[in-house]
Amino acid sequence: MEIRNILVIRFRRVGDSVLSMGLCHTLRESFPGAEIDFVINKGIDSLYREHPDIDNVIVYDKKECDNIFKYIRKTRQTMKVKRYDIIIDMRSTVKSSLFSLFSLGTKYRIGRKKWYSRLLLTHTVNNRLPGSRPEQNLLLLRPLENKYKIKYSTDFRLYVSKENVSEMRTRMEKSGIDFSRPVLIAAVATRVQGKAWPFDRMTAVLKKAIAKYPQVQIVFNYSKDEKEIAMSYYNALDKDKHIFINIHADSLIELCAMLSNSSMFFGNEGGPRHMAQALGIPAYAIFPPGIKKETWLHNENEYNTGISPDDYVSPQDQEKFEMGYKERMEIMSTDRVWNGMDRFMDRIIGLF
Repeated sequence: MEIRNILVIRFRRVGDSVLSMGLCHTLRESFPGAEIDFVINKGIDSLYREHPDIDNVIVYDKKECDNIFKYIRKTRQTMKVKRYDIIIDMRSTVKSSLFSLFSLGTKYRIGRKKWYSRLLLTHTVNNRLPGSRPEQNLLLLRPLENKYKIKYSTDFRLYVSKENVSEMRTRMEKSGIDFSRPVLIAAVATRVQGKAWPFDRMTAVLKKAIAKYPQVQIVFNYSKDEKEIAMSYYNALDKDKHIFINIHADSLIELCAMLSNSSMFFGNEGGPRHMAQALGIPAYAIFPPGIKKETWLHNENEYNTGISPDDYVSPQDQEKFEMGYKERMEIMSTDRVWNGMDRFMDRIIGLF
């Protein structure tokens, strides 16, 4: 059977969607003649409008996701437009299974193994095995091996136009950035409250970075909702001249352009860190308790690395000693984070 149309259902957040690009790239390499459609939440879709591994982006806004009747209506209409040969349901929730319900003629309806997923899927896969998230995602393509040659790749990339990169570079220069010196994008805030490394420790590490590497220009990355937090850091650091608070990305595409114009990334683990890695920007991240570094940091090396409580106390011992979230976060002391960041920055700055 010739594969003409493929639907990949992703939804959710920036980081999840970025790490799913390895799966989409594998599909593109394995079925070069097929159209690949990608289901994603509104607000994230701009990252994939011009992506070479995606032909069509199907967007659900918040109202369509929150209202079950609107969700059903849109999903049914979506599945009427095109006959899919393969559906990859990366979410495999009750709601996402409606795509398969409205396309029971699709030969390959593949998703994660859950107690209810066999009702509408033709193949279910346990993909929560040891390995990074891109590697886990690729397990969903195993059922296709019986009939097709699958060219596996964990290569997840983002693409930003030269025009967007150039426009951002001009904005950054007008704000005082000197591109003959290193530029560090710092994620001091997090989308989920409580996930961020403590304020006083982050401030202390940034002070150390400024003192040892005065040539580095630090640009705070923050969303509109995080501006107050970013300003708190800026004030706590005495509005140091090495910090640029006035350069702001108003969209994910602008953030891609800003990262593309930077030398390195540092800060709390999250979507921006995944974007940095997908754009080939060296990054050092702080992983909070419960977020496994081996899962979310694919291909860790000296240019893409980070720190986690699990590096010092095993998850088994954390559970054994009944360590709470705050106690586990405190495992990552200022000195431990700084020691790793210092080595990381020294490597990157050595490239200049």
